[in-house]
Amino acid sequence: MMELVEALKKAQATTFALYLKAHNFHWNVEGPDFAQYHSFLGDFYGEVFGAVDTIAELIRTLDAYAPGSFSRFQQLSTIEDELTVPKGIVMMARLYADNQRVLATLTDAYRMAESAGKLGVSNAIQDRITIHEKHGWMLRSFTKE
Repeated sequence: MMELVEALKKAQATTFALYLKAHNFHWNVEGPDFAQYHSFLGDFYGEVFGAVDTIAELIRTLDAYAPGSFSRFQQLSTIEDELTVPKGIVMMARLYADNQRVLATLTDAYRMAESAGKLGVSNAIQDRITIHEKHGWMLRSFTKE
């Protein structure tokens, strides 16, 4: 069960990192497509932020404590910190790649939950996977010519 808890912690931290990067981009995007990017990013970071709480609650259902500090999230996350302000199209490409990282962590946690017979946890993760697959489609669409 601890393996599942650790996988969920990694998913939570990686999801938080995606949220934070998207929020950063929302604040700082500029250029001719500003309105479209700003609007999309606002919806995107809001939806992703809600998932952080959902994953933390899944961890708590397994009688473990959810991580909640920047340093712990940084240790657990598979997403690199963003220290620059790239062009809007580059922002979308980076968020797409990071969304794929979130999907990988969720997929690992899903498989572990299924193996452990934690069907409620696996169902919740499955829902998140579906949402992130849709996010991936939208982010990928921004980067197509």
